[in-house]
Amino acid sequence: MRAGTMDKLITIQRFTNTVDDFGTPIETWADVADFRAQIVTASTDEFIRNGAEAETVVVFRTRYLDGITTADRIAFGGQPFNIKETAEIGRRKGLELRCVRVS
Repeated sequence: MRAGTMDKLITIQRFTNTVDDFGTPIETWADVADFRAQIVTASTDEFIRNGAEAETVVVFRTRYLDGITTADRIAFGGQPFNIKETAEIGRRKGLELRCVRVS
């Protein structure tokens, strides 16, 4: 993987439960890691599910980090993206993360 092609900054986030000062559980997204990434493809697909709905699909390619799953999400450009699929590149050389923008 060439470092020069990874020109975007993404943040991996993980869903966590915390407790506020009053003892009330709060569900939040906590930052796990910041990465440089390359956008391989970006498209807007329309699927018909009880009406027309536009879905933005982005594939990010980045360095390998163990433990990233589809339960995590990516923050990029002020927008959250749910991870739908992870694919390892080589032997722990990198990751391809297929994501869908949260609407």
